[in-house]
Amino acid sequence: MPCEPESARRARMLVSAALSAWGIGELAEVGVQIVAELINNAIDHTRCCTVRVLVTRPTEGVVRIGVADTCRDTPETGSPDDYSEEGRGLLLVEALSWRWGYDRKRWGKVVWAELKVPAKC
Repeated sequence: MPCEPESARRARMLVSAALSAWGIGELAEVGVQIVAELINNAIDHTRCCTVRVLVTRPTEGVVRIGVADTCRDTPETGSPDDYSEEGRGLLLVEALSWRWGYDRKRWGKVVWAELKVPAKC
């Protein structure tokens, strides 16, 4: 996807569709918020031209949502004061996810967050 704000909408739709297809649509609200934050971070903090959204199931009980870009700079959580309008994206990702992190690649990095899939009765 192009590294531009309009891509956040497409990324949210992709995550929502994947989670619904897997029968775990109850994670969609959190999943779309996470991908929106990760896309916005790539737009705001990298000079990339494109980003790739990845939605995978590394195990039956986990969904991983990632955004890949060509920048090798590592993501850092902000420490905004009460009046800051920015700097809370990764703090929100951390609060919403089971865990988050990044994987450096030869060509850039993938920033990801994982959600636990609720057990079915």
